[in-house]
Amino acid sequence: MNWFTRVRNSLGFGSEKKSTEKDLWIKCKSCQEMLFFQEFEENLSVCPRCDHHGRIGADARLELLLDPGFEVLPLPRVTEDPLKFRDTKKYTDRLKAARAANPHEDAFVVGSGTIEERPAVVGVQDFAFMGGSMGMAVGQAFVEGAEKAIERRCAYVVVTAAGGARMQEGILSLMQMPRATVMTRRLKQAGLPYIVVLTDPTTGGVTASYAMLGDVQISEPGALIGFAGQRVIQDTIREQLPEGFQRAEYLLKHGMVDMVVHRRDLKATLANVLDYLQPVKAA
Repeated sequence: MNWFTRVRNSLGFGSEKKSTEKDLWIKCKSCQEMLFFQEFEENLSVCPRCDHHGRIGADARLELLLDPGFEVLPLPRVTEDPLKFRDTKKYTDRLKAARAANPHEDAFVVGSGTIEERPAVVGVQDFAFMGGSMGMAVGQAFVEGAEKAIERRCAYVVVTAAGGARMQEGILSLMQMPRATVMTRRLKQAGLPYIVVLTDPTTGGVTASYAMLGDVQISEPGALIGFAGQRVIQDTIREQLPEGFQRAEYLLKHGMVDMVVHRRDLKATLANVLDYLQPVKAA
């Protein structure tokens, strides 16, 4: 370290530059362009150059979809680390680290309010919390969100983003798949809409259960949607997969999703869908 570097660091110039660069710029993961972070954020975390949809957190998603004044439901309390699981770290330590880095206690957050004055309950999976993995807390939050929709007699909208089941909870994590599936049946029996918004990425057990059971399936552009990974599928069938396989546009073309909607148009689109599906009270 030369004298100039020592003086600069002692005056705080080095740390200030690092902080400024982090706060001002972000690289698009698709086109690799450097973007002003403020411009990127004001554009709903969508790249203004190539239209790549970046990932956003649960709070930002709820604010995007619900009208101001919505209520966030408390996260349900479940047994933590029921299997006393440990790999390179204890599961409890992984939970502590995830909670320290995120605003919520787990990966599924439910908001109750309105979408352009149409009553709705919106559940959002946050990929930033342990890859949005589906554990007991996620399953219970999904169930309570559906129960809230039934109580309010309104639509249940779920925004998915997950790497699949949470391996640290084993079979208890996999049991959330049938639990969530039962709740989608209860919504149907009650005559209430269940709408799924698929975002990048939606994979594994989430795709194999509630992510693909919506009355209407909407996806953001370019979202990765699938069960197994492309490499696993390719090695299994021993064939080259087509270009764009497991992306939203490919699934739209092959009938697995109903529409691909830009993030800026998502709220208005949901409002239109609710007008078609929401039960109308008799005069």
